[in-house]
Amino acid sequence: MNQTYTLREKINQIFTLLIPILITQLGMFSMVFFNTIMSGKYDASDLAGVAIGSSIWNPIFTGLSGILLAVSPIAAQYFGEKKDREVTSVVSNGIFLACLIGVLVIILGFFLLDPILNKMDLPVSVRGTAHGYLVGLSYGIIPLFIFNVLRSFIYALGKTRVVMIILLMALPINFFLNYALIFGKWWFPELGGAGGGYATAFTFWFILGMTVFIIKTQEAFSSYVSLSNFNEVSFEKCMEIMKIGVPMGLSIFFETSMFAVVTILISRFNITTIAAYQTALNIVAILYMIPLSISMAQTVLVGYEVGARRYNDAKIYSWLGIYLSMIIALVTGLLVVFFRYEVASFYSNEADVIQLTGHFLIYALFFMLSDAMQATALGALRGYKDVNVAFIMTLVAYWFVCLPFGYYLAQFTALGASGYWIGLTVGLLAAGICLSIRLIHIQKKLKKPSLVLEY
Repeated sequence: MNQTYTLREKINQIFTLLIPILITQLGMFSMVFFNTIMSGKYDASDLAGVAIGSSIWNPIFTGLSGILLAVSPIAAQYFGEKKDREVTSVVSNGIFLACLIGVLVIILGFFLLDPILNKMDLPVSVRGTAHGYLVGLSYGIIPLFIFNVLRSFIYALGKTRVVMIILLMALPINFFLNYALIFGKWWFPELGGAGGGYATAFTFWFILGMTVFIIKTQEAFSSYVSLSNFNEVSFEKCMEIMKIGVPMGLSIFFETSMFAVVTILISRFNITTIAAYQTALNIVAILYMIPLSISMAQTVLVGYEVGARRYNDAKIYSWLGIYLSMIIALVTGLLVVFFRYEVASFYSNEADVIQLTGHFLIYALFFMLSDAMQATALGALRGYKDVNVAFIMTLVAYWFVCLPFGYYLAQFTALGASGYWIGLTVGLLAAGICLSIRLIHIQKKLKKPSLVLEY
């Protein structure tokens, strides 16, 4: 990651960071995809069990990972300030927190998993698969959390391609283990859908091992991370990470849990509506990887420039990311709308499901634009380490605008399930506007030179 002087250089640097992050995010998403598809091929109840297990795990994972991802903006600012020793301290304390959080999750899971599954009143086969899947997954919790810290550190240095290569190396292993453990091929036991949890856990250990190996052997990283650093664990540094990370984690948790609640509310409609909603949401979730990846690149670049006190460059990166994200969302959204029935037919052969999915995807265009704005505005604010006000804004938008408005439209108007799409869109748009206003306020507080740029 280098200082840039022209708009062209800034665009190039964004894409240099963005493309590997996007491929990495798609790689992480594909692991869940492998679990789901192969479990469905094995047995319908195993597919349901994996879906239940994933719905329990995903909000927990995304929320807690958000805490650890705070390493990225903190380290990026220290890197911009050329405070290498501070970068080292943040990474070592981040790893300590990752281990601590991982152990706490495992302990809580040991006591709470059975009561949670029992309250869900699931069929025996589905409950057994969900339990086995989560138990298998638990063996990979600690390496996954440590990897997220190391990934954040690598991103802060601008070396995003390294993580991409590691993920691409891990995907064939994950695919092979899913197939072997779910179906019991060769010398592996036949575990059904639960095998996907064990396959994913082993893959996390592989990913962590490769990451540690690269960090240990490459001079660009090894000077920051070593075993001796663990002697420098400090309460002050842990609190610095928590102060930034907890609001980040809570923002992510409330967003994912909001979608989970909408999914539960949609389940009250008929099977065709549920299938169409899930299909449209899956399509949107895949495309959301683009603004999410831009947001992660923004956090690093803005943090780096703020640390170097180049506030003008930080401002340009902030808005460049927002504009880029919305343009891409508009283009991809229009393509999805124009080819909505063809896209829907990839997921279902039933005419009613395809027709309703196509209807939902029209609303998805506006949803994607709103989501692109709020995701990248939030990413820019994280680069400034401004997370507390942003957290409150997103909490209000998600839970006091999205859900109530969507519920009202769906239950008390003729819109039906489409009302939830409108509610989500309005809430995300409100979040995007408020976060953008907050971003302008933060930037005005910082001293900045002329905004004239050479292209």
